[in-house]
Amino acid sequence: MTLDPKTEGSASTLPGQPEPRRWADRFRAPQALRNYFRGTDLRLSPTERQRLFAFTVAIGGICGLVAVGFHLLIDLVSGVAIDRAMSAPRYSWVIWTILVPTLGGLISGVLLEFVVPNARGSGIPQVKVAYAGKGPPLRMRDSVGKFFISAFQIGTGSSLGREGPTVQICAGVASRVGRSAGVSVQNLRRLLPVGAAAGIAAAFNAPIAAVTFTIEEVVGNLDQTVLSGVVVAAALAAIVERSVLGVQPVFAIQLQYGLEHISSLLFYAVLGLISAGLGLLFTESLLRLRGWFKGFRRLPRWAHPGIGGLITGALAAIALGFLGTQGVTGGGYATVTAALGGKLAVTVLIPLCLMKLVATVFSYSSGGAGGIFAPALFIGAMVGGAVGGLDVLVFHHSTESLGAFALVGMGAVFAAIIRAPITSVLIIIEMTGGYSLILPLMIANMLAYGIARHYRPTPIYEALLQQDGIQLHEKMALAEALESIPVREVLRDNRAHASFVPDTPMSALLHAMSENSRQEVFPVMRDGSLVGIVTLEDLLVAAGRPELEGLVNAADLMRAPVSLRAHENLRVAFEAMLTQGLRELPVTDDRGQVVGFVDETSIAHAYMVARQKAKP
Repeated sequence: MTLDPKTEGSASTLPGQPEPRRWADRFRAPQALRNYFRGTDLRLSPTERQRLFAFTVAIGGICGLVAVGFHLLIDLVSGVAIDRAMSAPRYSWVIWTILVPTLGGLISGVLLEFVVPNARGSGIPQVKVAYAGKGPPLRMRDSVGKFFISAFQIGTGSSLGREGPTVQICAGVASRVGRSAGVSVQNLRRLLPVGAAAGIAAAFNAPIAAVTFTIEEVVGNLDQTVLSGVVVAAALAAIVERSVLGVQPVFAIQLQYGLEHISSLLFYAVLGLISAGLGLLFTESLLRLRGWFKGFRRLPRWAHPGIGGLITGALAAIALGFLGTQGVTGGGYATVTAALGGKLAVTVLIPLCLMKLVATVFSYSSGGAGGIFAPALFIGAMVGGAVGGLDVLVFHHSTESLGAFALVGMGAVFAAIIRAPITSVLIIIEMTGGYSLILPLMIANMLAYGIARHYRPTPIYEALLQQDGIQLHEKMALAEALESIPVREVLRDNRAHASFVPDTPMSALLHAMSENSRQEVFPVMRDGSLVGIVTLEDLLVAAGRPELEGLVNAADLMRAPVSLRAHENLRVAFEAMLTQGLRELPVTDDRGQVVGFVDETSIAHAYMVARQKAKP
């Protein structure tokens, strides 16, 4: 039915009650006053999309500051803990180097067991679960616990990275900001990737890679509704990080590396193959050892991180005593920088690579609070430098190629372990400021990624979640199921819905809202074609402003026309609803006439039917 002011009167009164006296019925408001209310007053309250953009800007800045504070806290704890232990006088450094990571693991284990259990691990799986709706929302309590426990455990020497925890911390901050501001559940979910991207951007000083990683790993697809927020937050977080810590890349390289010899491509390909093997070894070892720790009952669970700290401390002492170098503990950024400068011999690179792999596997699998980003980059730099030594030995190239191979190795091992191929290229470019090794990076990274994916299709973060009994692949099954169902199959008749013409008065709008309590989107039609929509939210806002009655009509309240076509699939429909923040949308034909409606309930029912049919 269509409400026309020529045929529809104002809302009726109850029998026996006098007609309410309204000055607008007796006096015509001046045109200036009408224009004021139409043009400005209704727009004083920001829309949900405008509020979401404001929160995105705020989250980018806040997360940049939080990430900087987290990194500075790690440096502070490292300076008074593991760094001081490794520089202790005489031979006491051996005892302290073993003892400090062990005690750090034990204390962290107690806090993780009895205070904030959700702060275990890298943090990225937790964010993926929250975004997929497979678990509870991220709590600020867990983010605060992650902030301090991860800083303490990494600073006391555990072989873990700061990047994964930064993602969980910043995603938790984003979630808290959204909940405090009363953001809808749908938009609150969109803020999680925003916080994650801000965390990665500040952790690596790499905003472009932060965007691609968030899309590849957290979101899982190129969701246009999330992309803009992710870009804005990553850029702002990087600006904050650079304002505080400087504009220098994470790894400062004195030389400008490039592909000096085409013959080196052979060994870059070899590097890709070896990186794939190391990535598979790392993933399998970590998952198997983590499963073993889950069943290990001879020691209480809170003591398990102490075992990881003990192994790491012992390996760090061996590396410092026999190789004369550090890097086994923490992220090992200084040692990676030395490898990128070609300052480490092959006899040092290979043992360090293996020691770091073992130390990280034990530190993470035993239940520590830290990530695997930095260790993956460390392992890649070491194996890359070692393969570079082969290039020098076989082709007699300059020793400067050691650093170039170390750089490519970082990206290749990262691609094999993390399974984010685009990010694995961009993150190396941004972290080092070098663009001349694109071709070797792409060859090695794609080889490592392709081989690792072939032999282990499940990425490490999803494998960790599966080990905990959480399945995320149903999200992709949902998308595939919705893509196979056209909108016409769930189309509801439009005759049960009210629609307006542009000059429908406010009284008639509110009357239609009360008569159609289940309708959330009201089409505005002109000459039979859709020219806009009025939402239930718009009408509720107008209902709270009785002084506007007689001054506004449907044309003042309507939004831009949003509709679907009958031949489109339900995934398009569902994503359109998410974009607009609506639970139903009209369906129009080629002439713009409304032929029906689609809502979330119909989509959910169609999905359940499709699942039942797909069962064997």
